[in-house]
Amino acid sequence: MSVNLNALRQYQSVGLASAVHAASPQQLITMLFDGVLGSLAKAKGAIERNDIQGRSTQLNKATDIVLALKDYLDHEKGGEIAANLDALYDYMVRSISEANREVNSEKVQEVMDLLLTIKSGWAQMEVS
Repeated sequence: MSVNLNALRQYQSVGLASAVHAASPQQLITMLFDGVLGSLAKAKGAIERNDIQGRSTQLNKATDIVLALKDYLDHEKGGEIAANLDALYDYMVRSISEANREVNSEKVQEVMDLLLTIKSGWAQMEVS
């Protein structure tokens, strides 16, 4: 029995689109954190396998997601915290670019660690 991969991808895409449509703004941010962390983990694996295409694809995807997180910042309500996150997201984008250029998994891990810290704080804010 063969699996139709295109049908499976479409099904997964519909499932993701439904989840995004039904998500609250807080849940969307959490989904973005999960997505960028997943892309960075895949990029680290691609670096270890010397998979140039995979590394570039995943690091570009991670950059896009970090930029989306940056776009979600509300500078009017967020004040200093939003400004600090804005600068940190800029740093992450530069670090991801360097990681891609230098084929540096340590830079990828540094960005992952920063994102995990932010995600943890975000999760605590959601509960409060």
